[in-house]
Amino acid sequence: MAKRKGGLGKGLSALIPEIKDSYEKNKGDIEKIPLNEIQPNKKQPRKNFDQEKLNALAESIKMHGIIQPIVVRPIEKGYEIVAGERRWKACRQAGIQEVPCIIREMDEKERMEIALIENLQREDLNPIEEALAYKMLMETYQLTQEEISSTIGKSRPYIANTIRLLNLTEEVRDMLIDNLLSSGHARALLRIEDKKMQKEFAQKVIENKLSVRETENMVARIIGQKKDKPKKEKIKDSGLSFIEDLLKERLATKVNIIKGKKKGKIEIEYYSEEDLERLVELLQGN
Repeated sequence: MAKRKGGLGKGLSALIPEIKDSYEKNKGDIEKIPLNEIQPNKKQPRKNFDQEKLNALAESIKMHGIIQPIVVRPIEKGYEIVAGERRWKACRQAGIQEVPCIIREMDEKERMEIALIENLQREDLNPIEEALAYKMLMETYQLTQEEISSTIGKSRPYIANTIRLLNLTEEVRDMLIDNLLSSGHARALLRIEDKKMQKEFAQKVIENKLSVRETENMVARIIGQKKDKPKKEKIKDSGLSFIEDLLKERLATKVNIIKGKKKGKIEIEYYSEEDLERLVELLQGN
């Protein structure tokens, strides 16, 4: 995962003014609420919690108490968590009966904004959760990939490639969520359109502990795009290989340069209409 540059929360507040107002509303008196009166937010982006880190937080809370209050909103029966589900889980695990909370009235849109920002700002979402968060920003707030990119300090190709992970079959998504595959492995497997085959070869990657490059080569052989290229690749000079690598990094996709006696060609792969549009904009310098 790319390193975060700058403050995510501040940037998104600039794009979505209501978020800043929501944060301001959440500054106020702290009240202690019985843990059994609080329930998690079913729609929050983060679905998976690292048990080892949760255990460590629970032990810390046992020794020092909960330092940062949980933000909740009133619902028909008790309260719903807006920000702080990990702390709530750790308190429950630690046997804490009451937790400090900031109670604020907010609508569904404000609740989604704050939950999304807290998770993206912490940067502990898995790649699928992160992809869903970006998709939500685009669909709910009509933000472009370029706007998200300039705000959170990650490249537009990174945003686009992360969103593309949602096209994986459900089983392969789960492997990514469970850290059995990296995002690089998953992007290579996206080229396999047959869902059953995609799952089978994902399992092969795990069983054989293949690197990302080995996975890319395996996938290329599967889809039959390089049956007659081994000899050409052996004689490809270092200059062409260097240019290929530059283009791959710049375009964030597979690039192959084929040199002939009098002419050559550059092959640039894309995996969806959105990906093609992204590549066109990059080539146009937008």
